[in-house]
Amino acid sequence: MNLRLLRAEQQQALSRELFVLTYGALVAQLCKDYEKDEDVNTCLDRMGYGIGVRLIDDFLARSAVKKCRSYSETADMIAQVAFKMYLGVTPSVSCSSAAGNEFSLILDKNPLVDFVEELPAERASLCYCNLLCGVIRGALEMVHLAAEVTFLQDRLKGDAVTEIGITFLRKAEDRKHKRNK
Repeated sequence: MNLRLLRAEQQQALSRELFVLTYGALVAQLCKDYEKDEDVNTCLDRMGYGIGVRLIDDFLARSAVKKCRSYSETADMIAQVAFKMYLGVTPSVSCSSAAGNEFSLILDKNPLVDFVEELPAERASLCYCNLLCGVIRGALEMVHLAAEVTFLQDRLKGDAVTEIGITFLRKAEDRKHKRNK
């Protein structure tokens, strides 16, 4: 293997681990600052939203992806390109509505919880990775796609997988109709 490639992979792994550890410290500090889990969840979502608003520019510049033509393509792009690029994992995508505007990103391995074994009993309603929901929502909003993003399942809460639900708030036909006017 090329020595440069090996060093780049090691650097990326080190950067990812540093991010995960720093994120854990951030969540721990927020738990000290706020008594209610809902307040921590809201704060993580807001922080993530701010990151997503800025991260979309980097994503579009580095990935050179073309415009998605459907919600399904958008969900696939988030899973196959964005998650892989920034977190090193590729969640599976499933459509969960006949209208084609609700999708689930299913993570068998969530890198943000690599160093977390379980949530304390008094923090049962904490969405530890709620930052991800905000990032996705913020990035989608910057490309004019309003969405509701929530955790549906969480391994830290005893579920088999981590599942993030994305509901696009406007139907695809509405978007086409507005463009044709």
